[in-house]
Amino acid sequence: MIKLILLNIFFISIASTLLFSQTESDIFLEGASVIDLKSDGDHLWVATYGQGIYRYSFKEEKWFNYSTANNNLENDLFFTLDVSLNFVWAGTTEGLFTLDRKTNKWTKRKFAQGGEFGNWIRALRYDKKRDVLWIGRFRNVTHFDVKRRRYTDIDRMQGTDQKSNNIKSIAFDGDSLVWFGSESGAHKYNLKKRIKDPSAWTYIYNKGRNFLGEGESVSISDILFEGKNVWFGTDEFVTKENPTFNIGGIYIYNRKFNWERISRVDGLEGNGIYCLARTGNYIWTGVYEFDRRDKKEFGKGLFLINRNTFEMNPIDLNEIKINSSTILSLLFESDYLWIGTDRGLVRLHLKNELAKWGVK
Repeated sequence: MIKLILLNIFFISIASTLLFSQTESDIFLEGASVIDLKSDGDHLWVATYGQGIYRYSFKEEKWFNYSTANNNLENDLFFTLDVSLNFVWAGTTEGLFTLDRKTNKWTKRKFAQGGEFGNWIRALRYDKKRDVLWIGRFRNVTHFDVKRRRYTDIDRMQGTDQKSNNIKSIAFDGDSLVWFGSESGAHKYNLKKRIKDPSAWTYIYNKGRNFLGEGESVSISDILFEGKNVWFGTDEFVTKENPTFNIGGIYIYNRKFNWERISRVDGLEGNGIYCLARTGNYIWTGVYEFDRRDKKEFGKGLFLINRNTFEMNPIDLNEIKINSSTILSLLFESDYLWIGTDRGLVRLHLKNELAKWGVK
């Protein structure tokens, strides 16, 4: 792994020139902490922590804001969102907010199960084919049948490990699988089986060869699929008292029990992973470092990884007009990579054909 990732100065300069020599970028929502990004084809939807929900029209190039300041939404602190033709869903610590796009009105739903933290919504993914919204909560996974308006809660706690039921991320794997990243492993659900069927579920955590058996626990912040591989972005949380609690890094699983890890020793400037996105043969990732002494996260920028060779390139943020090293969210849409930071949103125009080769 290390031999594949180590780059000499010549390669870094050439790669940067190839990728960014014809790149343009635009800045939006300066000062906003951009947590999540979704597109419905006509609009970009942005969840912020402090300024509510933004909607951007691709055609009109205009922004609209739902927030307490505009008196059209009763919460400003959001962690996630997703969209359908008729609805927008957004997650807070107070439950699930739903925008009816026909009436342009928001409603809020609180969950009875899961105790005090059961209403902290940290991940949302909409399945258009089945008209189902998957809800990742601090306690439980929830399956929402949109047409029937039926909610089904699933407790995924493994034994006595409560962290295994603390959901942080959700991702669709083709048309038959959905993955749920928790604070101590990954749940995989086979969509062809009944949701209450135990055989429909598989749990992978850091024991044996899984996640290389590293760390006390593995907290999964993001999941991405490319070819035969599953990429897991994980959280870093280490202290002097617990130096191996969550060691972080990116784990790559080829579905045949073979695992590899990319971390600081391979070129990343931090082991914490905020987000992952793919454009063709490249994986983009927002990286952070957890300070053991101050017990805080510090953003360490944006990195580009070749998914075939694992060659790594740190991105010059000044070159693409990003004024923060804390990259919280990424979304590839058409010719653009949208980059959410704790200080605003950047639209990166990828003109170079090398970066777009193989994009699906």
